[in-house]
Amino acid sequence: MPLDATPEPPALEVEGLTVRFRKRDEQEVCAVNGVGFSLARGKVMTILGESGSGKSVSLKAVMGLLPGFAKVEGQVRMAGRDILSLPPAELAKLRGSKVSMIFQEPMSAMDPVYTIGDQIAETIIQHEGTDRATAMARAKRLLERVSIPSAARRLKNYPHEMSGGMRQRAMIALALACDPLVLLADEPTTALDVTVQIQILMLLRELQAELGMAVVFVTHDVGVAAEISDQIAVMYAGRFVETGTLRGVMRDPQHPYTRGLLSSTVHGGMRKTLLRTIPGNPPSLAALPEGCHFRPRCAEAVAGCQREPPVVRGETGTMVRCLHAVAAEAAVPA
Repeated sequence: MPLDATPEPPALEVEGLTVRFRKRDEQEVCAVNGVGFSLARGKVMTILGESGSGKSVSLKAVMGLLPGFAKVEGQVRMAGRDILSLPPAELAKLRGSKVSMIFQEPMSAMDPVYTIGDQIAETIIQHEGTDRATAMARAKRLLERVSIPSAARRLKNYPHEMSGGMRQRAMIALALACDPLVLLADEPTTALDVTVQIQILMLLRELQAELGMAVVFVTHDVGVAAEISDQIAVMYAGRFVETGTLRGVMRDPQHPYTRGLLSSTVHGGMRKTLLRTIPGNPPSLAALPEGCHFRPRCAEAVAGCQREPPVVRGETGTMVRCLHAVAAEAAVPA
């Protein structure tokens, strides 16, 4: 790069993202608390955590899809442009063109009264202003790109006429219709059987590399995260508790919750081995424990964990939110 060249901004940059819900006289609930990350073009970041940790809410906040009673704070910049401050009409233009989302269950995300071809073509016409014949031709090519056989015939299918795996492929084709810069994937393989799940993951990784997209992938499955990620952010009770590269987090997890997730995952070498699970359940977001939110379930908890845990950041962009990470860092010889 020339010395006077301006560095390319990250494809997606999130700072201090906080989401609070309050309906009428109900208690305010903080579902996402100060989440931040930076993602370059061509990279995949997986948000990993149990159900109820705030993963899907974070994606919907980035897309501007939360209900009106949700209070969203922080900054979300896409290619350097702050999108949370955009008027609703401008944000609607951005969705589907610069940022797209793959939902967990395409049957509920797609309109049951329109054909697959009509729904993909409508997106292309809406954002690019092409005529219907051109849009339908592109829709056919998109179905072929996601390996749907007999694409011309499938254009005329309604969502209920396709299998779960084919519907998810059609959902991916719809999300890619306008070559987005950022793709958000909200547990897109959870409802599929294992064989189809692997096919979808391989397809997403192939398309992501081919198109150079930045992808944020949400899952509670450690195996899925290992297959698709460049970076991993482990989320618990609305906050990131550990972030780092796939290799770093998988080989040397620093947070007790991350170690718990990895140790409670079944793999091929576990024959006749007792599966270690994380005790208890995730806390209610309306009544979070004081200090470290993971403390009541943590086997390594000490008295100091009753205070807000410190955040330890590494030179390579890693982050751990844990008192033990401070002690470990202090124990390393200078």
